[in-house]
Amino acid sequence: MPNFAVPLALLVLSNVFMTYAWYGHLRDTQRALWVTILISWGIAFFEYCLIIPANRIGYQGGMSAGQLKVMQEAITLAVFLVFASLYLGEKLTWNYYAGFVIVLTGVAVIFWGRA
Repeated sequence: MPNFAVPLALLVLSNVFMTYAWYGHLRDTQRALWVTILISWGIAFFEYCLIIPANRIGYQGGMSAGQLKVMQEAITLAVFLVFASLYLGEKLTWNYYAGFVIVLTGVAVIFWGRA
């Protein structure tokens, strides 16, 4: 059975960096776009420093690339829901949560039968 703990933790941390790099600038529109892009690239560097080891460790530990990808996507959505609500102050309606349940169903299907 694959060990999910280390890849899961690294994927969560990498997605925190990724989400901030991609969406954190939305509250600060005064900065020049090219500066924002450079800052986002700098933040994304740390995301890559976490996601690459997460995928390698997970793959070497018995997870498939597909499993790693759908886990990463589900984590991305979970982190984004928290970020959008707390940092951006967006109201999350039922359809956000329904869509997330659909994605989680996809994760379950990918992992089904692969222990």
